[in-house]
Amino acid sequence: MKDGEKVGIVCCSNGRRPEHREKIKELEETLKAMGLCPVFSDYIYEKDSVFSGTAQERAKALMDFYRDREIQAIFDISGGDIANGILPYLDYEVIAESRKVFWGYSDLTTVINAIYAKTGKASVLYQIRNLIYEHRERQKVDFQSTVMEGKKDLFHIQRHFISQKEMHGIVVGGNIRCFLKLAGTEYMPDLSGKILLLESYHGTVPQMETYLCQLEQLGAFEKISGILLGTFTQMEAEKCMPDIEMLVRKFAPENLPIAVTRDIGHGSDAKGIVIGQELQ
Repeated sequence: MKDGEKVGIVCCSNGRRPEHREKIKELEETLKAMGLCPVFSDYIYEKDSVFSGTAQERAKALMDFYRDREIQAIFDISGGDIANGILPYLDYEVIAESRKVFWGYSDLTTVINAIYAKTGKASVLYQIRNLIYEHRERQKVDFQSTVMEGKKDLFHIQRHFISQKEMHGIVVGGNIRCFLKLAGTEYMPDLSGKILLLESYHGTVPQMETYLCQLEQLGAFEKISGILLGTFTQMEAEKCMPDIEMLVRKFAPENLPIAVTRDIGHGSDAKGIVIGQELQ
């Protein structure tokens, strides 16, 4: 991207709370300092419970940015629970024809994977609010080099294998809870030959067990070519046993490649990963 180019800022999931206005202003100034011109949708802050607008209104805000030729990329700054509500109201033909990339994390796993399933287009699992949090200096360097200079610093993730030694395929998935909202819908990607990325913020052993059971019952572990495990924040904080690696090994075939990375998840030091593209 070039200096002065516009980017859209949306909240497709839970609206930001009013007390977050100062932080959102800080994000705006940070993006401007990088040479970008952020344009905010009208549906950023909570108005009714967690809703910044109806599902139709939030979907229209996103599509308005896709249709606006001046907007070069779209960043979602939300998370929570309600992003999948917008999926029926998106115009996937417009999205398919657009060169813009959608960025978001957590609950935006639903939108990112739906975009891939319906259009074949890649999106980025990354939260742009990391630019103003604890690891802001490293994040700003990686983000600017990647977005403004076309490098890949933000996407350089370290991983180690706990089963097999390599894996190949297009990455799908993201937050395990949110990804499973797509099960049984037209927005669920075909898992055949894919690398399934899984990470989580909330949830401990019983929640992860039931999510993995659902993936097993979907036939996921027989279809995919590998599993990439990001961070599981609450499980790690509480030092849960069995840990996520043990749980996954219980469900995955012995010959299925499994790798672990500390670089993808909900931490403020998290890097980005492209969903809908071959694992780099």
